[in-house]
Amino acid sequence: QVDLVESGGGLVQAGGSLRLSCAASGRTFSNNLVGWFRQAPGKERLFVAAINWSSLNTGYAASVKGRFTISRDNAENTVLLLMNSLKPEDTAVYYCAARRSSSWSVNRADYTYWGQGTQVTVSS
Repeated sequence: QVDLVESGGGLVQAGGSLRLSCAASGRTFSNNLVGWFRQAPGKERLFVAAINWSSLNTGYAASVKGRFTISRDNAENTVLLLMNSLKPEDTAVYYCAARRSSSWSVNRADYTYWGQGTQVTVSS
């Protein structure tokens, strides 16, 4: 069992930045794919970014590529999402998720472990 806890959400003006953290407890990340998804009100939960914990390969949704950066802190067993140049359309609840394997996927059904989410609100 892996428990994921997100932090770092909040209210920011358009053009600003936030850094989200996803801390894991119960076991350490090793051969896992860890990702971020987001869900806006009334919409489905969508892939944002993911990182292969061992290879450090990363991938991003087209809507955030060039603005968001996913990384890991091995010592803290934490995955970070740095969000720059935020737009009102980035407003959503952001969820951290982890797969049991490191195989690449943008499909939320392939992720086994989920956090409770953290709210990000970008004002215009």
